[in-house]
Amino acid sequence: MKFAHVRAVLFDLDGTLIDSAPDLAWAADQLRRTRGLEPLPLAHYRPAVGAGARGLIHAALGLGPEHPEFDALKHEFFDTYQGCMHQRTQAFEQVNETVAALLQYGMAWAVVTNKIERFALPITAALPLFASAGTVIGGDTTAHPKPHPAPLLEAARRLGCAPAHCIYVGDDRRDIEAGRAAGMATVAALYGYIGHADDPHTWGADAAIRAPLELLNFLQSGVH
Repeated sequence: MKFAHVRAVLFDLDGTLIDSAPDLAWAADQLRRTRGLEPLPLAHYRPAVGAGARGLIHAALGLGPEHPEFDALKHEFFDTYQGCMHQRTQAFEQVNETVAALLQYGMAWAVVTNKIERFALPITAALPLFASAGTVIGGDTTAHPKPHPAPLLEAARRLGCAPAHCIYVGDDRRDIEAGRAAGMATVAALYGYIGHADDPHTWGADAAIRAPLELLNFLQSGVH
């Protein structure tokens, strides 16, 4: 019954709809290059993408937020990423087909990401996939980012859809926590940016998918 009467699907962005790891990793690796360090492979950075700038900076230089230079490094990383964020990022395989099916079903869809609007809005504006999205909620659109439910509730409000009629799909524990707190059914995207030490089967999601099109299996009861 968790997926009955679904009217809208909300998605996380990075690791769920788009593979932004190549651009994020390039920006993180630039921190190493400017300091005379050897570059690291994309595979090294990919599991850290879900943790945002904090995870990527740690993957690049082994430094955390407690380091006195961390804030400066974060700004440097952001400025570098802003200059390359469109170069290699693209939708994951099957995402376009999944969104097309949702539209055929008459469902609304939207993006709720912790990526701040400075990056989330230009990236989604640049990719044709997002032309049909009902709204894009960034990490600073509301007063609180995920795992707080506020961003998801704002997306539901903008779509004119009750939270109980929405599902949220994401590849991070915070996504599932936010969805549950918002009163939505939740789906864990197992193909996303999941850290080596993280077990998505412990997140408490209502379902899990290994590829985007698998989502459609859970929506049939909501299609009329």
